[in-house]
Amino acid sequence: MSALVIGPLTRTDLVRYQGASGDFNPIHHDETFARASGLDAPLSLGMLQAGFLATWATDRFGAAGVRAFRVRFAARVFPGDTVTCDGTVTARRAGEFDVEMTCTKQDGTVAVYGWATFATDGDQ
Repeated sequence: MSALVIGPLTRTDLVRYQGASGDFNPIHHDETFARASGLDAPLSLGMLQAGFLATWATDRFGAAGVRAFRVRFAARVFPGDTVTCDGTVTARRAGEFDVEMTCTKQDGTVAVYGWATFATDGDQ
């Protein structure tokens, strides 16, 4: 399976995710508030990129097989950025396997690192 490319992200994308998640911190949608916080623009919610990684992983390996999923936020993402989610199987054990993933911005900066464990169903 190929990488999942999303973007360029818009402010509407950020606001829609805020509504879905219930996280209404104004740093993610209010220009004045974001600038007063030292940012050039409202920034994306890290969990949006984590969700993109989860989408890539479950599209590839199946949602029913997820046994563990974790992420580490590494860089900020802003409207106008395009992100690419991809990963690789790094370990196999009886009944399960591990995947390491990244959500990378168009400039090569990793925005989110991810790790997941999936149950083996015989197709991987």
